[in-house]
Amino acid sequence: MSLSREFAGFVAGLQYENLPPEVVDRAKGVTLQALSSALIARDMPASRQALALMQEEEAGGGGAATVLCHGTKLTKAGAAFVNAETIFAGGKWDTFRMLTHPGIAILPAALVAAEVTGASGREFLTAVAAAYEVMERMAAEFIPTVMARGFHAGPVFGIFGAAVAAAKLQGLDANQIHSAIAQCVNLASGNLEGARSGGRSLREGAAVRNALLAVAMAKHGTPGGETTLEGDAGFYHAYTGNNLGRLSYSFTGRNSAELDRITEGLGRDWIFLETLYRIYSTAGYNIAHVDVTAKLCEEHAITYQDIDRIEAIVNWFETEYPSPAFPTPGSDGKPRVGSSQYFTAYGAVTRGYPLLRGAQPGPGETDPPEVLDLMHRVTLIPMVRRTLFGPRITVFTKDGRSVTKEGTGREFIWDFEEEARRIRPITPGLAISEAQFAELIDTCRHLDRHDRAAEKLIGLTIPS
Repeated sequence: MSLSREFAGFVAGLQYENLPPEVVDRAKGVTLQALSSALIARDMPASRQALALMQEEEAGGGGAATVLCHGTKLTKAGAAFVNAETIFAGGKWDTFRMLTHPGIAILPAALVAAEVTGASGREFLTAVAAAYEVMERMAAEFIPTVMARGFHAGPVFGIFGAAVAAAKLQGLDANQIHSAIAQCVNLASGNLEGARSGGRSLREGAAVRNALLAVAMAKHGTPGGETTLEGDAGFYHAYTGNNLGRLSYSFTGRNSAELDRITEGLGRDWIFLETLYRIYSTAGYNIAHVDVTAKLCEEHAITYQDIDRIEAIVNWFETEYPSPAFPTPGSDGKPRVGSSQYFTAYGAVTRGYPLLRGAQPGPGETDPPEVLDLMHRVTLIPMVRRTLFGPRITVFTKDGRSVTKEGTGREFIWDFEEEARRIRPITPGLAISEAQFAELIDTCRHLDRHDRAAEKLIGLTIPS
């Protein structure tokens, strides 16, 4: 059986009752994270631009689906595009293995499909869980190699998650889901060079639009092919350079992966549970620099005045973003505003980072002078096979002491209640009231009790 057939059988047969409680909990959490990101970005230029673009391009189109935070009606593809771009702009993403952000593609597709079909909360959560599981299994070992070929793994793999979510919610059978996955191979795209040369690359917004096209083709009977993922000219050959599992780069140092193990334990072992939350609006590895350093200084009552210098041992990929093959131009590893050293210093000085800020100060925002001073005394030490998002932070004090804390890489994997606690401080920056945001959180918490889930969720993002 081909990979796409195995995935399709899993998705078609998956029921809410099959989901472990922790998987349901995570599906609720990633939903809240994505909607929170959209709320932050409601009035950002990128969000307004995406909405204006779709209103102009789709003039005369039907109003089938709703735009988050605004209530504007667009076509399904148009609304999904705007919602993906808005979630992206807000910076509060989920992250899987550093370089993919599943929720930016999956949640817009799921919301559109659930709104159009009137799906219940249980159906919505089941589709979201299935989509994350398929996308992340496909991506897991191959992300660094895909990036090293110049593709962006986020949209390249995101299209599959978005298609699975939409297909499941539209009630496609296993054969149709197989065809939708196969068509995604023809429509997957995403490249690094635009962003490296001064542009803003179209990422998950395009992936979700193409995913809905793939699902529509499958629904109307267009066959996609049998071995489009693992075949000699298939997806893995095209995007990794071979269909034998050879890897040019990997996070762990391994140089091979087995394609026939991608579906091993499917429905039993949930890789979805590795998904973590990018609580600060910066590159995912920097969130660990903030929090691990903050906890270390808090545990030992170390203040800025006590610190002589800091060392951080990190996975080497985190110093060669987005890929060792194509590092960001001008990235020399030196401390500057927005660097990992900057975020380490923030953790030491302020015990955190403002949730409503981007990776750098916005108009009218300033940094504490202590942060700008201390970042020049932070040294990054790259290490092969170091856990992603798990820096080893050592603080050297002026009186000759040193203390160390090991990051595990799992500090940002938490349950729904912790997600609700961590995201709630964004409330003052939102266009909706504190009471409405609290209701949105509670709706996500009890989503499996709601009928017409998308209608409820979307409505709560629109200012009353």
